[in-house]
Amino acid sequence: MARSKLSDDSGHFLTEVKLNTKRQIDFEAFPFCLPVIRHLKLMRFHPKVTYLVGENGTGKSTLLEAIAVAAGFNAEGGSKNFTFETRRTHSILEEYIKLGRSADREKTGYFLRAESFYNVSTEIDRIDEHPDNAGQLPLRFSYGGKSLHEQSHGESFLSLVQHRFGKNGLYILDEPEAALSPARQLSVLLRIYELAEQANCQFIIATHSPLLMAYPGATMYSLSGNGVESVDWRDTEHYKLTKSFLDRPEVFLHHLLGQSSR
Repeated sequence: MARSKLSDDSGHFLTEVKLNTKRQIDFEAFPFCLPVIRHLKLMRFHPKVTYLVGENGTGKSTLLEAIAVAAGFNAEGGSKNFTFETRRTHSILEEYIKLGRSADREKTGYFLRAESFYNVSTEIDRIDEHPDNAGQLPLRFSYGGKSLHEQSHGESFLSLVQHRFGKNGLYILDEPEAALSPARQLSVLLRIYELAEQANCQFIIATHSPLLMAYPGATMYSLSGNGVESVDWRDTEHYKLTKSFLDRPEVFLHHLLGQSSR
C-alpha cells in the first residue's frame, strides 16, 4: 500500500467535531462525565481514515454514535434512508456537538455498528417483503443479492463492505472487526484502502483491532481516562499488547495463568 497523503483533502466530507460550548452542560451527567467528552475541545478528521481507539468504557462508541447521528444517520445503523427504531438507547450527545464540514458533500454513506447490525438486516428484509415494494428491485441486491440473515455474521459484514459501500461515501464504523476473522479483517482493510484512495471516500472507525488500525498515514486518537491524544499505531496499547503476546506467548501465559492460579 502506498502511504496516504495527509495534504490530500479529497473525500474530506467531515473536517472536525467539537463540543458546542454555547450550550449549558452538566459534566456530572452521562455522557458528559466521560473524559473523552469532558475534554473534547476539537478533534480533526483525516480526509481518508480516522481511528478512535481505547479501552472499553472510554466512550468510543458513544462519541462515534453522536457523530453519526449528527451527520444524519440512523442511530441503530444503516444509510441515511433508514429511520427505524427498535429501542431508543442512544445518548443526547449529538445535540451538544458541532460537526465541521467541507464544501464537498458525500453522495452516499453508512453507519455500521456491530451490536445492532442484526436489526439493520431485519429492516432490509422487512422492506423487501412489504407489499408496497412489490415489483421493485429488492434492497438486498445492494448488499450482494442475498438476505444478510442467510449469511454468517462475518459474511454479512463483508457483503456490506464489498457491495453496499461505493464511491464518494462517508462511512462511520463501530467495531467492524466484531464478526471478522483476521483474514477477513485484512480483506476489509483492503476494501477501505480501495475506497479511500481510489473512490473519494472518508472513514471514521472505532476499533480494537490492531489489523484494522494499520492503514498507512491515518489519523489515530487514543481515548483514555485522561481524555484524547493523537497516537501512532505502534504506540497504542492494542498493538503493544498483541505484539508482546505474539513475540513471547509462553512467558506471557506463564505470568498470566500463574497469577490466576495463586
